[in-house]
Amino acid sequence: MKPGLVIALGTMTLIGPACAATLCVDAGATLCYATIGAAITHASSGDTIQVAQGTYKEDVVIGKSLSLIGKNAANTIIDAIGQANGIYVDGLNNPGLSGVVVQGFTVENADFEGILVTNTSRVTIADNRVANNNKSLDATNLVCPGIPSFETAEDMDCGEGVHIIAVDHSTLTGNLIEHNAGGILITDETGETHDNLIVNNITRNNLLDCGITVPSHPRSPTTTPGPPFGIHHNTITGNESSGNGVLGQGAGIGVFAFLPGARVSDNLIANNRITNNGLPGIAFHAHSPGENLNNNQLIGNYIAGNGADTEDAETPGPTGINIFGASAITGTVIQENIIKNEAVDIAIHTPAAVAAHNNNLNGEGIGLANLGDATVDAINNWWGCAQGPNTRGCSSTQGADITFTPWLSKPAVPNGAGQ
Repeated sequence: MKPGLVIALGTMTLIGPACAATLCVDAGATLCYATIGAAITHASSGDTIQVAQGTYKEDVVIGKSLSLIGKNAANTIIDAIGQANGIYVDGLNNPGLSGVVVQGFTVENADFEGILVTNTSRVTIADNRVANNNKSLDATNLVCPGIPSFETAEDMDCGEGVHIIAVDHSTLTGNLIEHNAGGILITDETGETHDNLIVNNITRNNLLDCGITVPSHPRSPTTTPGPPFGIHHNTITGNESSGNGVLGQGAGIGVFAFLPGARVSDNLIANNRITNNGLPGIAFHAHSPGENLNNNQLIGNYIAGNGADTEDAETPGPTGINIFGASAITGTVIQENIIKNEAVDIAIHTPAAVAAHNNNLNGEGIGLANLGDATVDAINNWWGCAQGPNTRGCSSTQGADITFTPWLSKPAVPNGAGQ
């Protein structure tokens, strides 16, 4: 226990708050703790724990406001083999938790998520490598035996590499997330997830699911029954999502709902590089009526070489952006994206008007496919040549009710951007 500040003034004693301390974890140093868990047990709110390089076979649970800093991700390893998670920032069992920092680790071999964060705010997860987790997944039957009951609808991926639930005003930045079932998972089983920043991460070669998945899920059985809580006002920017979902059902970035009352709205997906994923580069799915995938912005992304969508959201071929909704998806902004090497640049299938402006389309294949009965405002796009869509050397349109006049006679943004 750290002493407080004690000052004797005559017969008066003033006791001030203890100062934050720095603790160390190093099995080879006599004044340091041998395990990360022991250091957390002895730490107080506001403390920093510095972890020396080495391999730590632990499931690290953080239930207090502190900073956990590894020497660096190349040589400070949490090997969670046989454990539920590598690191669990647990606000679910520690109400009011905020202000946690996790930085500079490799987190690997967990049964479920490498890093799981629940019911907390103002968390920073930075500069980590999260790899080879989701070990309990039965990939043949898409089940995850033993995953906690508060994590609903996650049997098919064991929670992916990094998973945040009911988290707000937090930042995931500079992380490399690879060779898990999926990359980053953002859900809402135990509360709203909102006002988070997902920036400058690399999610690659997570073969069964998306690079970044944003699905509204059923409420946890531990909460009051009702519609899903919702995911809103998050920013996903500057990330690289590549090679995900190629053996399963994975988009580069997926925004999904499948229950009435679900909400994934008012989010910004901007300036990401999204390539060679199994499903479309960006896929929106609202699978039943009464879902809210409205007012999301897709701006300035580089999208190339992704796959076709499937099942009820099927597209005619490899697709850059697919907006599919049994519910009307309104207020979507599709602007200034560069889309290359796709059979279909933008596919629309939702019973609501959709607008797409100032995008650079392929110049080959289908620039815009209207697969439903909505009206599509597609004026002021570059279709690959100055003559406009459906002419030689330009992208084509498919379907009715597409307005594309006027079009741009030169690219909307520099066409080499993102390469």
